Amino acid sequence: MDTRMAEYIMVILKSRINIMWSWGCKNFVALNDGLQWHVQGYLMNGYVKVLYNIATDAFDVYFLNNKKELVKKVEEVYLDNLVDVIDYNVEKDGSFDYGKRVKEQYSISI
Repeated sequence: MDTRMAEYIMVILKSRINIMWSWGCKNFVALNDGLQWHVQGYLMNGYVKVLYNIATDAFDVYFLNNKKELVKKVEEVYLDNLVDVIDYNVEKDGSFDYGKRVKEQYSISI
């Protein structure tokens, strides 16, 4: 299996590592054209799968529940938006006051 794309995706994620680790990431698995891992965020507890789509020269991001059933798919995500798209779906979608919730739960402010 060619793991270069999985390694490339990991480099993109690590470029904003503080955000990445806020998702509760674990169990990373290299895929032929991508990467999959488990997340445990405020909005989502399940899996994120990122696959490179050669036809669009972008990524398709799949959000899966813990049974690995598709919950949502976001197509044509470019590398400069990858972390933000994942963060929006895993951690904070604007439907609640994220800063207030973090402060209350962890007794810290962001």
